[in-house]
Amino acid sequence: MNKDPRKAGAEPPFDTPAQAPPGDTPSTSPRPDHGEESYRGSGKLEGRAALITGADSGIGRAVAIAYAREGADVLIAYLSEHDDARETARWVEKAGRRAVLMAGDVAQERHCRRLVEGALEHFGRLDILVNNAALQRSHDRLEDISAEEWDATFRTNIYSMFFLAKAAVPHMKPGGAIVNTASINAKSPNPTLLAYATTKGAIVNFTAGLAQLLAERGIRVNCVAPGPIWTPLIPSTLPGEAVEKFGGNVPLKRPGQPAELAGAYVLLASDEASYISGATLPVTGGRPML
Repeated sequence: MNKDPRKAGAEPPFDTPAQAPPGDTPSTSPRPDHGEESYRGSGKLEGRAALITGADSGIGRAVAIAYAREGADVLIAYLSEHDDARETARWVEKAGRRAVLMAGDVAQERHCRRLVEGALEHFGRLDILVNNAALQRSHDRLEDISAEEWDATFRTNIYSMFFLAKAAVPHMKPGGAIVNTASINAKSPNPTLLAYATTKGAIVNFTAGLAQLLAERGIRVNCVAPGPIWTPLIPSTLPGEAVEKFGGNVPLKRPGQPAELAGAYVLLASDEASYISGATLPVTGGRPML
């Protein structure tokens, strides 16, 4: 039976309690759908090993579940959300794959190197790197953005991708894949998310350049550009009015669920995308990336 995309997820308005950043899944209402009960794998990533940052919740959890059901072992990298991360690991292991949990700050190059070392130690290989962790804060005035927050946003959102790619690439074989999380903000920036949106533009550029640099090694690099996606990041970083109507401004009139991005990340990591590199794949609920 065909699914009506307008009704495939919760629709605003949302009466959602505010959270402290970065938020947690159990406190997010309505509860995000990560594909726990819906994603069906078909062996697209059989025998591979993946490192996913920000994999404790939201998009990262959905990707971890999908990758596991496609046959990949998963290193779940996260900041400090231990309960959420353990829940992601539970779903990976339920799929019959190995899950490794590693907490720490991807803004630090030393930790990024440790993540890659951890994947090699536990899995003996690294085939897929998903750079998904992000820091987002909302401000109405330029003067309210501190230099410290600007720096932290860049270090978390784009420096980490450089750190992790630099550490991972020497260990990746031809056929390996890097998938970065960009955003519709890369092309259509929300002015109240100035630092975040600026890093997302940098990620699209970084992806296109790195894809060309690594082509001679047989490693593909792409990014997914989500539109409004319902994750704990939203009620923990946006003002109440924005949360209430979140996602209502796209043609499908609702935010996407993390599960609705999983297929894009699977495609870009799989052999089915062997001629796709340097691309940005929008998942935006019908809103164009101009």
